[in-house]
Amino acid sequence: MRIVITANGKTLDDQVDPRFGRAAFFLVVDTETGSFEAHDNVQNLNAVQGAGIQAARQVVQLGAGAVLTGHVGPKAFAALHAAGVKIYAGAAGTVREAIDEYKAGQLAETNEATVEGHWM
Repeated sequence: MRIVITANGKTLDDQVDPRFGRAAFFLVVDTETGSFEAHDNVQNLNAVQGAGIQAARQVVQLGAGAVLTGHVGPKAFAALHAAGVKIYAGAAGTVREAIDEYKAGQLAETNEATVEGHWM
């Protein structure tokens, strides 16, 4: 499965970005092969509004079945949920550590937004 992890950088050793819509990068990881690719989120990083919804659209276009992030706002949550993308909030540490926790079943699926809109 392809999962997306919000990240502060382009590698598996970079920290998880706690923000979803305004994350610096989305790392798309194939959990079966371990291959990954980094996609910048520059168009949403400084958006006045709508960052979460636009980021959710990008994640869906990247073919993600799940998202690992620190927090997710209500509009992004609704957009991801409507697209069938599972959301795992509370991810922290490095991207590699978050992936390991996900694979080990240590991250719980999130059933609601974890922050109010416009959280920075």
